[in-house]
Amino acid sequence: MTSGNDDLRKRFEAAFMPNYGVPPLPLVRGEGCRVWDADGNAYLDLIAGIAVSSLGHGHPALVRAVSSQVAGIAHTSNLFLNEPEVLLAERLLDLLDAEARVFLANSGTEANEAALKLAIKYGKATGRSYLVAAENGFHGRSLGALSLTGKASIREPFGPFARDVRFVPYGDADALKAAVTEDCAAVFLEPTQGEAGVVPLPEGYFAAARQVCDATGALLVADEIQSAIGRTGAWFAFQHELGTATPDILTLAKGLGGGLPIGACVAFGPHGTIFAKGDHGSTFGGNPVAAAAALAVLDTIAGEGLLDHAAEVGERLAAGITAIDHPLLDGVRGRGLWRALVLTGDRAATVEAAARDAGFLVNAVQPDAVRLAPPLVLTHEQARAFVDALPAILDTAAEDAGRKETS
Repeated sequence: MTSGNDDLRKRFEAAFMPNYGVPPLPLVRGEGCRVWDADGNAYLDLIAGIAVSSLGHGHPALVRAVSSQVAGIAHTSNLFLNEPEVLLAERLLDLLDAEARVFLANSGTEANEAALKLAIKYGKATGRSYLVAAENGFHGRSLGALSLTGKASIREPFGPFARDVRFVPYGDADALKAAVTEDCAAVFLEPTQGEAGVVPLPEGYFAAARQVCDATGALLVADEIQSAIGRTGAWFAFQHELGTATPDILTLAKGLGGGLPIGACVAFGPHGTIFAKGDHGSTFGGNPVAAAAALAVLDTIAGEGLLDHAAEVGERLAAGITAIDHPLLDGVRGRGLWRALVLTGDRAATVEAAARDAGFLVNAVQPDAVRLAPPLVLTHEQARAFVDALPAILDTAAEDAGRKETS
């Protein structure tokens, strides 16, 4: 008899383009940090839709906000304004405590496209001809954002690109200083590289990038698509190093909507008025339902103390993983509830599969790195359950890898 999981996988494969392959599980229900598949199996969700479901699944505040808004008005387009989008923009500016302007989009890629267009217009106005980004960085898959993405395997099949983008080693302050001249329009950086395997910047690097941009007049763009909205234990990851200083442009998405599609591009100071009327737009950007969801996320994170909670649970999670002595485990990196298990070999896919079989959803983000980005409401007990199960998961992954090598 065909299972519900198998049936949905077959239907997916028959209906969709093959760019995703066929995902291993259909998820049909969620509650808090737990999800269930079509066969009724339960899992502890430690990836949260790639750092998106900040409040977990079915959080009452999110359900109330979305239900109430969709019952009122679900869409206005940019021909009209709606109060939730205004409230959200105002709330983001309050959190940043800076003079800035906001553009609301539908995704991280779109937020980065807006940032790129701002940088291009700034460059044309000031005689600057090129951009700088980091090797192994990820900024999206549309053609503009892809031109900034420093992973050749996904960028080069779709080149050449119209932009002159120069890539520097991530975290190398001397290389960045050498690459950024007065002809550079902007520097695009992630405070931690997410898709590269949750790779943090060396201490002092982001402040050095701010200094280089100040000295040359280049814009500093902080891509916080994954890292913001409490993921690292702060509202914005750049605050860990820059404090009250800011980038010139900040991009947000993922955790901001708690599961609803939304993105934001924030430009600080005079850069907030680079766009003139008609320079950029989005039919769905500023959607009232998505904005209402984002407001509920921000209110709940503040009201439930989830910044401190994410920092504390994340530290305990990392400490528990660090204490495990296993030949397949080389350590853990990251901050808050954004971590990566670092493996001693290219075994991430087998670890992901073994974890899933044991009831935990994780992500093999790189061949030797497994990403953890659970909901910010993850409890100490749930984190401990994963740590307690991890040695057996690693044993299973090592055994599976050994069988494949000898077969």
